[in-house]
Amino acid sequence: MNNSGVTILICVAFFIAGLVLTVDAKAHEMTPTYPKFESSFISGIQKTKMRLFNRRSDVSYYEIGVFDSEWEPVPFVTTYKIMKMDYLETVSFDLYINTKDLSNSTYICSKSKLIKSDVISTGIASRICSKIK
Repeated sequence: MNNSGVTILICVAFFIAGLVLTVDAKAHEMTPTYPKFESSFISGIQKTKMRLFNRRSDVSYYEIGVFDSEWEPVPFVTTYKIMKMDYLETVSFDLYINTKDLSNSTYICSKSKLIKSDVISTGIASRICSKIK
């Protein structure tokens, strides 16, 4: 490849990198990344505290789920399994799991719920998961 071919390749690479960097990547956040459970006030039930932050102006609802290593749902309890959140709002919530189900639990996830009539952009749902240690 001659010098002009290399120059064109470099220019194309910089152009693509610039496009990638200017795309407004939107997602929500959930912390902690590796939640730790402790005994709750009820015998046989474990509890952890989670925080959810909405960085998406096009989403107002998030669904919480707990899954095993094969992505099968695990029973759990929170105040609300679907949470309404305003843009840039943070919500803290307690999540409870039966001690016998905790050993099979691998992920705590939050998934954006898009309302068909409210989809402004491409309508991409996001799912963020924290891994249970």
